[in-house]
Amino acid sequence: MDIKRRNFLKVAGITTLAGLGGTAVVGRLVASSGLAQAAGGQGAAQAGQANLNGNQTNPGVKRYGMIINLKSFRDDPTLGEKIVEACHSYNNVPDVPNPKDEIKWIWMTRYENAFHENYHLYRDEATEKQELPVLCNHCDKPPCVRVCPTKATFRNRDGVVVMDYHRCIGCRFCMAACPYGMRSFNYIEPAPYISNLNQNKPRRMRGVVEKCNFCVGRIEVGQLPACVEACGESKALVFGDLNDPDSEIRKLLRENHTILRNPSLGTLPSVFYIV
Repeated sequence: MDIKRRNFLKVAGITTLAGLGGTAVVGRLVASSGLAQAAGGQGAAQAGQANLNGNQTNPGVKRYGMIINLKSFRDDPTLGEKIVEACHSYNNVPDVPNPKDEIKWIWMTRYENAFHENYHLYRDEATEKQELPVLCNHCDKPPCVRVCPTKATFRNRDGVVVMDYHRCIGCRFCMAACPYGMRSFNYIEPAPYISNLNQNKPRRMRGVVEKCNFCVGRIEVGQLPACVEACGESKALVFGDLNDPDSEIRKLLRENHTILRNPSLGTLPSVFYIV
């Protein structure tokens, strides 16, 4: 994007917000997204199920989601490295060595970092040692979308939260609004840190935010996200249409107890975990 245009958009976006009340506006936007209307985990879970049931009445409307089976990652600890490598390689995610500047779309973390509402001091040994993948939750009510002044981040027709990097002005309101910390900002030019460039995927530039997009380009042509494909037959990750009652992902949801990350926030994530 032309630097002058980027600067103009940045000034225009921030000026608009300032005129409306600055940070107070952002606070009201986040509140209106459902974060300030938390009704407890059970209430949010019921709301999520009601939302799925409601969407099923609209033929042809999709809502893509993912199931992550933590049992598979316990059985095969190498899966974590495989999915991170597949995702970052396909999507041209730069390997920046400085932790302060690193860019991540999917990564492995400890249980207590992912599930604040399910954390307690007396965990079983398997959970204590467990590392599990985290990524954008592609929420049904994403606060990041509500606070973006240029609409650079939005939900597409299939319920995937995606980004238009040419519209991103680097204000980072979306990063502040995301309660899961699933976005990264390009503080430095990322190109030198991409060793094997995937010519079929665009690379980002300095000054924009990026995150997982469920490999939207792949799913639009009938392929699975790169991380899901990397799991092979293990079924550690299962991807599909949550609005299709006959899909594999819905079958697994019926047959297994699953949990969400911080369900009381009311964002209605589309990523479920079998523990």
